[in-house]
Amino acid sequence: MRNRFDEQLNNLNNELITMGALCEEAISAAVKLLIENDHVMKENVLESDKQIDQKERDIENLCMKLLMQQQPVASDLRTISSALKMISDMERIGDQASDIAEIAEYAYGSGMQSEIHIADMARATIRMVTDSIESFVKKDTELAYTVIEHDNIVDDLFDKVRSELISAIESKTANAEALIDLIMIAKYFERIGDHAENIAEWVIYSITGKHAKDDK
Repeated sequence: MRNRFDEQLNNLNNELITMGALCEEAISAAVKLLIENDHVMKENVLESDKQIDQKERDIENLCMKLLMQQQPVASDLRTISSALKMISDMERIGDQASDIAEIAEYAYGSGMQSEIHIADMARATIRMVTDSIESFVKKDTELAYTVIEHDNIVDDLFDKVRSELISAIESKTANAEALIDLIMIAKYFERIGDHAENIAEWVIYSITGKHAKDDK
């Protein structure tokens, strides 16, 4: 009975890894659309978002089966409950990558995307998502705490981007509507960073039984 349960837990881990990889693909494609105006990337983002939504449903069903059909011990319950929280954040990451893709072509018209820190912000955000998933795969609490600390970098970059874009709006050096779209995109990246931080916190909880915020 336990062997079957362990097999299903391993399957849960693999499904979470797959869902995390889809999130990384969605963000990377959204960034390429924004920076290079590669319109093929828009369809890639939207397709990844659909797959992420399906993975969320699949993992929810798997977690429910594990809870109802087996008798998980405390550490197993932490893993399952953390997985349910993590997939909610991953689903939101997919939505926000899709939101970026929907307005990227308008923001590209500003010509400012290569002159501000938004590409740096995108890279920092992707790193947070990648490392949060890797911390789960490796059961690495140190890496998870690094992700949490890295959110400050994303927040600082958001403040820089916002200041840069407000200055551009005030100086009327570019299309104001396109600049506002860029501010919205920067906000989406900031939110993705927040979701990656949440994932890292749930990784820590699944391993230690303690919430990262309790240590602050």
